[in-house]
Amino acid sequence: MGELANLFAYNLLPIFLIVGASFLFGRYTGISPRPLSQLVFHLFSPCLLFTLLTQNRLSGSEISRVMLFAVACTLIIGALTWIFGAGFRLERRMLAGVMLSSMFMNAGNYGLPVVLFAFGETALSYASLYFVTSAILAYTLGSVIASLGSVNLLRALTNLLKVPSVYALALALIFLATGWKVPVPLERTFKLLGDASIPSMLVLLGLQLQTAVWSNNSLPMTLASSMRLLVSPMVAFLLIPLFGLVGPARQALILEAAMPTAVLTTVLATEFNAEPSFVSATVLMTTLLTPLTLTPLLALLGA
Repeated sequence: MGELANLFAYNLLPIFLIVGASFLFGRYTGISPRPLSQLVFHLFSPCLLFTLLTQNRLSGSEISRVMLFAVACTLIIGALTWIFGAGFRLERRMLAGVMLSSMFMNAGNYGLPVVLFAFGETALSYASLYFVTSAILAYTLGSVIASLGSVNLLRALTNLLKVPSVYALALALIFLATGWKVPVPLERTFKLLGDASIPSMLVLLGLQLQTAVWSNNSLPMTLASSMRLLVSPMVAFLLIPLFGLVGPARQALILEAAMPTAVLTTVLATEFNAEPSFVSATVLMTTLLTPLTLTPLLALLGA
């Protein structure tokens, strides 16, 4: 128990303290999370992704394997959730909300700090790539699921083109493929902005959690939370050897797969009326439960 307590204190407690302080600050001041969200989304996160990829020199093979792994995990969890949800005869909008809550994890403003604290910057580069892949899936596949097939395909593709991290990934891949060196002034600019990403993400998470609304849908909540916090890391453990990912990559990706429901899902659920209050409550519930699930997982992964 002492080891688990230390793992929680060193890797998770700092995150909860920052998120809690931000939550209280937002509650006291009434500040909107949107301006910070826009900074993180459009500026800090792309710079972090670009810096991590260009400085750690992941190979093209590693990048493709990480992205395929993230896609495989997401699709398997989606398929399992749909099977159970259909078996429980969930209403269509509720099933869409449960699938959103189960498939898309908070790989950014929660996952990246945990990976950094637990396993360092090498693991963070893999986690960052997992994060951008998850974001792409959320904006495309997530939009389709939230609307249960009624979304226009062109609109989903347009949303993809609005994700700045996609362009940061493409630019980083160009530098990696050509062997070009980033000019020092640009390298330092990207690094300074990227360094602001993780603390900003934690503050943003605290501000955004104020929108969560508790729901009485116990069965869907149990299904979504179990899929996100328990089944997803199990699937990751089973899949990881198939992609030949070991060491820091293995640690980072399994940990990312165990993250709570992404705050972004509340945006999708609201836009397409896929039980937004339920999705917001699931974000809060899964976040609060993570000390119980992530602490033993960190021990298992050798943090």
